[in-house]
Amino acid sequence: MAKFSFEHAFEIDTLKRLVAQHQHRFRHQSLVDLSYRGEPLAVTAIELGQQDKPCPTVLFVGGVHGVERIGAQVVLAFLASLLNRLPWDTHLQALLKEIRLAFVPVVNPVGFLRGSRSNGNNVDLMRNAPIEASGKVTFMVGGQTLSQKLPWYRGSGEMEAETSALVEYVKRLQLESTSLVSLDAHSGFGLNDHIWFPYAHTDKPFEGMGYIYHLKRLFETGYSHHGHYRLAPQSHFYRTHGDIWDYLVVNNTGTAPFIPLTLEMGSWAWLRKNPRQVLSFSGYFNPQKPHRHQRILRRHFILMQFLLDSAYGQVLEQVSPAQLALLTHDAHRYWVK
Repeated sequence: MAKFSFEHAFEIDTLKRLVAQHQHRFRHQSLVDLSYRGEPLAVTAIELGQQDKPCPTVLFVGGVHGVERIGAQVVLAFLASLLNRLPWDTHLQALLKEIRLAFVPVVNPVGFLRGSRSNGNNVDLMRNAPIEASGKVTFMVGGQTLSQKLPWYRGSGEMEAETSALVEYVKRLQLESTSLVSLDAHSGFGLNDHIWFPYAHTDKPFEGMGYIYHLKRLFETGYSHHGHYRLAPQSHFYRTHGDIWDYLVVNNTGTAPFIPLTLEMGSWAWLRKNPRQVLSFSGYFNPQKPHRHQRILRRHFILMQFLLDSAYGQVLEQVSPAQLALLTHDAHRYWVK
C-alpha cells in the first residue's frame, strides 16, 4: 500500500478517528468512494440530531481545496468539540432534538494526500459546477479550460465525483429541511476574515439577501466584540465560473430558505506576521506557528455556534413575508446601493 506523509493525511486520519470513537453518537455515510495510489478514500458525511421530521439544518463543509487544510481542521475541531460536549451539555442535547447538524469535513481527500488545490484529475472543485459567469471573470482565477496542468482548471464538462456527491447531498438536505444554512470553510484571500455569499458568477443580487442581513444584525448585536468578518457577495471581490453554491442556489426548486455562506480565512495576515511561510506552498494557506494555529481553530467557534443557536430558535422560519420584504430592502441598500 502506498505511504503518505502524516502532514497530508492528518485531516483524513482525524476524521477516521472521530468516526471510530464517536460513531454511536451520530449517523455517517460515504457520499462517494474514491482511491488514490491504492489508498481507499471516501467523502464522508456525518449527521447529528433530528431525523424523523423536517427541521432547520446547518451544514459545515471543509476541504474543498486540498491545500487549504485549515478549513477542514476548523470544521473537524468544531465537530470534535460538539461530540465531547454531548454527554454533559444539556443545551446541546435539547438543541439536537429539534435541528439537524451535517458535516462534510474533507470534500477533496485526494487533494489532501497530494497536497494540491485540485482533486486527482487536477480539477478545481469550486470551478467545476456547470454554471457560467455572466460577463468577464478574473483571469485564470475565475476558472479556465486551457489546461489541467494550470491552476483553477474547470474540468472537461462533467462534474467530478466529489462535486456531484456534494451537490446531491445538499439537494437531499434541502428536501428534508425547513431551512438550510451552510458554512464552507476556505483560506487564502486577504488580510481579513471574509464571509461570502452568492453570487460568485454574477453581480445580480442574491434572492436570499434579506435572510443574510437578518442573521448579520442578530450576530452583531449578540456578539458585538466579534465583528471582524467582512460579509458581502463574493462578486464584490472577484467573479468565477463553476461555483458549487451558486449552482445549488440557481437550481434550488424548494421553498425553504437556503443560505450558503463561505468562510474565507484571511491567510495573508498569517504571512505578514510570519514571512517565512512563503518558503512553503502550504504556508500561503495555513498558519504555521503553533500558537496561531490554535487561535484560528477556536476563532470561528462563536460564529459556528451562533448558526446552531439561530437554527434552534427557528430564526429564518419565523421571518414573515412582510418582514422579509423590509429586510431585503435594507440588504439592497447595504450591499447593492
